[in-house]
Amino acid sequence: MVGTLTESDFKTQARFEGMDYHALNAMLNLYDADGKIQFDADKRAAREYFLQHVNQNTVFFHSLKERLDYLVEKEYYEPAVLEKYPFEFIQQLNDFAYGKKFRFETFLGAFKYYTSYTLKTFDGKRYLERFEDRVVMTALALADGDQKLATDLVEEIISGRFQPATPTFLNAGKAQRGELVSCFLLRIEDNMESISRGINSSLQLSKRGGGVALLLSNIRESGAPIKQIENQSSGIIPVMKLLEDSFSYANQLGARQGAGAVYLSAHHPDIMRFLDTKRENADEKIRIKTLSLGVVVPDITFELAKNDEDMYLFSPYDVERVYGVPFGDISVTEKYREMVDDPRIKKTKINAREFFQTLAEIQFESGYPYIMFEDTVNRANPIKGRINMSNLCSEILQVNTPTTFHEDLSYDQIGKDISCNLGSLNIALAMDGGNLAQTVETSIRALTAVSDQSHIRSVRSIEDGNDRSHAIGLGQMNLHGYLAREHVHYGSEAGVDFTNIYFYSVLFHALRASNRIAIERGEVFDGFWDSKYASGEFFDKYIDRAWVPETEKVKEMFAGHHIPTQDDWRELKASIQQHGIYNQNLQAVPPTGSISYINNSTSSIHPIAAKIEIRKEGKLGRVYYPAAFMTNDNLEYYQDAYEIGYEKVIDTYAAATQHVDQGLSLTLFFKDTATTRDINKAQIYAWRKGIKTIYYIRLRQMALEGTDMSECVSCTL
Repeated sequence: MVGTLTESDFKTQARFEGMDYHALNAMLNLYDADGKIQFDADKRAAREYFLQHVNQNTVFFHSLKERLDYLVEKEYYEPAVLEKYPFEFIQQLNDFAYGKKFRFETFLGAFKYYTSYTLKTFDGKRYLERFEDRVVMTALALADGDQKLATDLVEEIISGRFQPATPTFLNAGKAQRGELVSCFLLRIEDNMESISRGINSSLQLSKRGGGVALLLSNIRESGAPIKQIENQSSGIIPVMKLLEDSFSYANQLGARQGAGAVYLSAHHPDIMRFLDTKRENADEKIRIKTLSLGVVVPDITFELAKNDEDMYLFSPYDVERVYGVPFGDISVTEKYREMVDDPRIKKTKINAREFFQTLAEIQFESGYPYIMFEDTVNRANPIKGRINMSNLCSEILQVNTPTTFHEDLSYDQIGKDISCNLGSLNIALAMDGGNLAQTVETSIRALTAVSDQSHIRSVRSIEDGNDRSHAIGLGQMNLHGYLAREHVHYGSEAGVDFTNIYFYSVLFHALRASNRIAIERGEVFDGFWDSKYASGEFFDKYIDRAWVPETEKVKEMFAGHHIPTQDDWRELKASIQQHGIYNQNLQAVPPTGSISYINNSTSSIHPIAAKIEIRKEGKLGRVYYPAAFMTNDNLEYYQDAYEIGYEKVIDTYAAATQHVDQGLSLTLFFKDTATTRDINKAQIYAWRKGIKTIYYIRLRQMALEGTDMSECVSCTL
């Protein structure tokens, strides 16, 4: 039905007449005459972007068949993907996708899609796909000939309920492409063969488009002996330098810059030098500019700081000689006193409180390092083995095992390294869809396909680890947007209650989906029978008590949704103990960047950093992005993260963490008045609340001059 245009509509149209899309988008940064944010200008900007740019630069075809034949012939599309389906089905799927009448809600969403995701001609000047085409090709590629799954995937993606991660959505079905995998985790052992292999593997993985994290805790410290000759080892800093150069050199055909992170135990003798590499005034010989740092902190470190004791740092070389396993595979908390008393292990000491003070200082200056709370992570780990590191975004937490090499660098024993097979749900649209179970199951099957279709033979430990674990990470985004739309304040009692019940429900549906896949295929992940799933221990907390909403508001929000009961859990437990699950890991909540924009979501499950986000996008310059579902009538629910405070953010993440088998990228936000003491207090609060990892520390900085909004935000990244 077409409504009658009002005088206000005519005035609005006249106000926007003759403006290009960039100027229209910039009006988000200017209040109108009534002091209101001009959301309608951004919607107009999205439409004008298509009229003024996209349509002018798109290659059009007379029919779908002509288009597909051309793209296959010119080696844009992978023919093997299309050959698995009859053309009639592809036509129906295409018509189904276009029948959904998808429209980008914001200018930045459209701009991000067309600059970063869609298929372009080889010269990069013209577009060969619309959003619907990319969705269909992604679904066809992941479904691998399964017509029902392909249809379900188009339904979930085009409706915005599920969004594959950037590498998957960017590459699926393309003939000239990188991998579908978001990132990788590699461990390095204390020998030159492993170090050189680690650098080579980083180059290979980086050129395929994935970020790479590496464990350095096992490498002997500076001054340690080599072949019993004292003071020979250069420690970890030169290795970090080599890795940094590798990542700057290798990227995915220029499409994604190489990115790396390194993790080190807090009790490694080089820990203070490791942190110093991020100081603003660090000597250029040791300064690390682009490599991300992460510190693995066990419970004992907090205990020592609480008691104002010295903390001992242990030589990885000696620890491995004494215990017969690498330092990263030792529980420092469990063995701490024993190692302190063992004269065979060389050790040095620093003050525990001074360590945390330095940690906060470096975070204050640079936003780094990430923190992984080692014992919290391993207590929650349902899989046999030890977790000793995380990834580039601090949400992947999986067991790894060492790889050993012969002198010629050929494999002696292939260990287990880690791939990140990711995608995220839009919480608001998943709830709106009314069938959370179906949305979760389709998403789990999509991510399982990413794992099944990824074969990175250049790094055998990655390939073998992926083939054995089938590990995936279903993430979430748009929590703040959804809560605000429903008139719930982020971090409030109802906000935390919703987060708890939502993640509780997602866990149940994810496990059931993986159980169904295991039954269908007659296969479980390697190590299932030694896991807490097989023993049944994992299910105790869900069977021993009822998990139900505690607030009336959340009861209303879940009206029409079935919240799993204790009987549901008993039935699922029995099926899993009998048949197993296919995926070693199922959930991980990444920070979500570009996919949040194209999906019109607030990022991940953290609160917004600003009501109107300001980004710099290449030659276009400043671009403005309004928080999802925000209107001039509900602004009070869009308090930003700096105002909300770290306690409510941590409380929200803690509610989700108890139902997530891996981690959640938790960024902490501080006002410009914050001190290092405030950062230390936040670290302790997070540890006590059962948080597994901390990603970046962000400090609010004052507004840039020349903007008319109340402020804009940059961060210390």
